[in-house]
Amino acid sequence: MGDPAGVGPEIVMKAWAALRSTGPEFIVIGDHQALASAGAGGAGVVRRIGAPFEAGSVFADAVPLIDVPINKPVVAGRASPAYAASVIRWIETAVGLALSGAVRGVVTAPIAKKPLYDAGFPFAGHTEFLADLVAGEAFAGPRGPVMMLAAPSPAVPLRTALVTSHCALRDVPRSLSIDRIVRAGRVLHDSLQRDFGVDQPRIALAALNPHAGENGALGEEEIEIINPAAAALGSLGISCGPARPADTLFHEQARRSYDAVICLYHDQALIPVKTLDFWGGINVTLGLPVVRTSPDHGTGFEIAGRGLARADSLIAAIRAADAIAARRSRAPVSGLGAAAA
Repeated sequence: MGDPAGVGPEIVMKAWAALRSTGPEFIVIGDHQALASAGAGGAGVVRRIGAPFEAGSVFADAVPLIDVPINKPVVAGRASPAYAASVIRWIETAVGLALSGAVRGVVTAPIAKKPLYDAGFPFAGHTEFLADLVAGEAFAGPRGPVMMLAAPSPAVPLRTALVTSHCALRDVPRSLSIDRIVRAGRVLHDSLQRDFGVDQPRIALAALNPHAGENGALGEEEIEIINPAAAALGSLGISCGPARPADTLFHEQARRSYDAVICLYHDQALIPVKTLDFWGGINVTLGLPVVRTSPDHGTGFEIAGRGLARADSLIAAIRAADAIAARRSRAPVSGLGAAAA
């Protein structure tokens, strides 16, 4: 359900209203009071269930909820570390259900990092925490996590995978290495095949410096790190060309030349995705044994509880989790078989 004081409860209710007739069916892990108060129908629209298999008989009429209570009052729009333990339990519960096979994917509504940090949360964010929770589980492909943002709606979609994610811009150059870029490329290549049905992925690689460094005149990272990483990926049979200037990499004609692009830092990947598809963009975690997607936006504390939040990105994330899970299992995309927790 995400941070209970953010827009998570509201967009969950709106996603259910949009999908209740067509699916994919999903269950919610969260707090009953916080969720029920976000729905126009009140508590009657949310129904507690004891296990995921009960959701099939509920979903058309009410939001199926596995209730893990907060036991503290929630004020919409007011972040608090008091909710942190519950938010962490919700994520752990959802991942446990996915690992057991009770659900086929995990969709996480937005969390606020600072309240978690204030409560002692030791991970940079959702992605790193999820990776830790599944660290001991087997996975056939190259191991992630790698964060990927996707804008599925444009005529030519965009997928951007990150080498670094939540670190200060000043730390990006020294955080880059050939091995780190190669790892991201291997995970991306495998995920494009496994999760997105791209038989022969074409991967582009964004430069760090303007004009891809101008042969060292504007920076040497392309010469010393980025292009050697592209060559190493090529030696592994992965189609990945040398660094391309980021300012000409995301327009429609350029997007036709690749299936996904490796970006080197947070805003390099997120700005083009959110510009192309602000409402429908999604976040996908690559290289894990569980399917995980999320909206590409934050908690929206400034509008929480006011009925203004749009659920487009959450709906897209639920549909994406359903489709990825179906590809992994070779099963049709429909119904509670692709439930998202």
